[in-house]
Amino acid sequence: MKLVNPSNKRKYKILVVGTGLAGASAAASLGELGYNVESFCYQDSPRRAHSIAAQGGINAAKNYPNDGDSIMRLYYDTIKGGDFRSREADVWRLAQVSNGIIDQCVAQGVPFARDYAGYLDNRSFGGAQVSRTFYARGQTGQQLLLGAYSALSRQIKLKTVKMFPRTEMLDLVLIDGEAKGITIRDLVTGEIRVHVGDAVLLCTGGYANVFNLSTNARGCSATAIWKAYRKGAFFANPCFTQIHPTCIPQAGDYQSKLTLMSESLRNDGRIWVPKNKGDKRAPDEIPEADRDYYLERKYPSFGNLAPRDISSRAAKEACDDGRGVGPGGRGVFLDFRDSIKRLGEDVIRERYGNLFEMYERITGENAYKMPMRIYPASHYAMGGLWVDYNLMSNIPGLFVLGEANFSVHGANRLGASALMQGLADGYFVIPYTVAPYLASTKPGKAKEDDAECKKSIEDVKAHVKKLLSINGKVTPAEFMRKLGNVTWNNIGMARSKESLTEALAKIPEIREEFWENLKVSGTELEVNQQLENAGRTIDFIEFAELLCRDALDRDESCGAHFRVEHQLPDGEAKRNDENFSYVAAWGFKGDGVPPELHKEPLEFNLIKPAVRSYK
Repeated sequence: MKLVNPSNKRKYKILVVGTGLAGASAAASLGELGYNVESFCYQDSPRRAHSIAAQGGINAAKNYPNDGDSIMRLYYDTIKGGDFRSREADVWRLAQVSNGIIDQCVAQGVPFARDYAGYLDNRSFGGAQVSRTFYARGQTGQQLLLGAYSALSRQIKLKTVKMFPRTEMLDLVLIDGEAKGITIRDLVTGEIRVHVGDAVLLCTGGYANVFNLSTNARGCSATAIWKAYRKGAFFANPCFTQIHPTCIPQAGDYQSKLTLMSESLRNDGRIWVPKNKGDKRAPDEIPEADRDYYLERKYPSFGNLAPRDISSRAAKEACDDGRGVGPGGRGVFLDFRDSIKRLGEDVIRERYGNLFEMYERITGENAYKMPMRIYPASHYAMGGLWVDYNLMSNIPGLFVLGEANFSVHGANRLGASALMQGLADGYFVIPYTVAPYLASTKPGKAKEDDAECKKSIEDVKAHVKKLLSINGKVTPAEFMRKLGNVTWNNIGMARSKESLTEALAKIPEIREEFWENLKVSGTELEVNQQLENAGRTIDFIEFAELLCRDALDRDESCGAHFRVEHQLPDGEAKRNDENFSYVAAWGFKGDGVPPELHKEPLEFNLIKPAVRSYK
């Protein structure tokens, strides 16, 4: 592995897009090493990145509770949780560096919960039989991001990092086939300009908003990774999308987003539905004999902490059976009655107080006195741009970190592993793996007046003008609702050849209507959120077609990708290792041309793929 001499690092410029946990930690770490870093985010401050919304915790194999955890067990749980569809080497590295993340964050002052003796406390999360999750009440993402933000702010003060808030990446600039710049739009002035560097790092999160309603902020988009895909970066496993089992149910057609209720609540809350169809009694009027604690019944070894994909499908199954609760029967109970009796309300309040308060503000219901109502919702994307072991895509110089890449979660992510991956990539992986590429390239190769840069600016300007010139009658928000209805109903928790074929017929119709009847008011030379949303919407529409194509091509069930044609007699996912034990990496071949499928075979040396059981 080649390295860059410390005195030469200041000659290189690295562009980091996104300031969540992966982006902020990467920019801070690279700045600390001596590189010149330019950091970009569409928010008004880097600490408003959506990582701040993560609630439950972050995994690490510290084994502080002395309950049998180890790096090997964390690796095994992650591989098994992803239903043997992740790259083994990447997962092993993630497990190895997990402990260092906790040390780093404690050194930054992240206020992790501690036990009575003052030691760091742990709790359990889904898909594990040990307590390895470090947490800060229900605000872990916020506290971790503030730690990364403090490190980033230090580098900004030292002038190793230059921050560009309120900017959105709209194109990737390639020079001689290598990623050397990005074209951005200033979201305040509307200016479109190019920034050039020696490498580009995309840390822009996932694409859960392709379902319109999700737990993600409305500003979370697939635009950056989609633009990179259109420039030649492979998109890996786009059909691997995660549905989170514990979210506040949808309340109306015009709701802007859904609200996550942390998986950590399932440590002390028990999930149940009435045993009898159509039972409309209040929950406190339903006796124990008439309650079905279905996760505890179906998965006794893991109970309410079964993995997310399994728990989500079980909730849908109960509601489809006519035993759902709340308006429309689209909900199940998350009940803390027994824990409050056992531990006392003060202990539950200390552990989850902010989550209970948030639930009451949204629903008007006191979860200390009556069960929460929850239902699955789109939450995370395991798929993303393809990367090698060094986190570099197939485009030289383009690195992809965190949720934006595909590498470690396979077909299903375990709870509290997203924060672990983001900080592992930013603090511990990219500082090492970016050096070999930089050492092989001459610094300052790209100039802002290069022909490719000028062309990129003109292409972006033309795209913006096209969006403004349609002057139809349908807003971007309405198109997202149309897309969401198709994606959620056809590609959500359960998929079939028929539903995917139907979606592949409907999505092009939405795209065609978009270009004929889009309404964007205002101009490009001002703050114009409708224009921003229009660009993100068409990217989601185009991406949804790729998602469908990948889901249709992967004719098996694995993890969160559940094809109803392929299930075991007990209703669990039925993998097809003989034909589908690979990473599906799709390459863009042009508008109107089917993408090209590349296959990376998955090899397992430490453990062998087996039937994934949590019973």
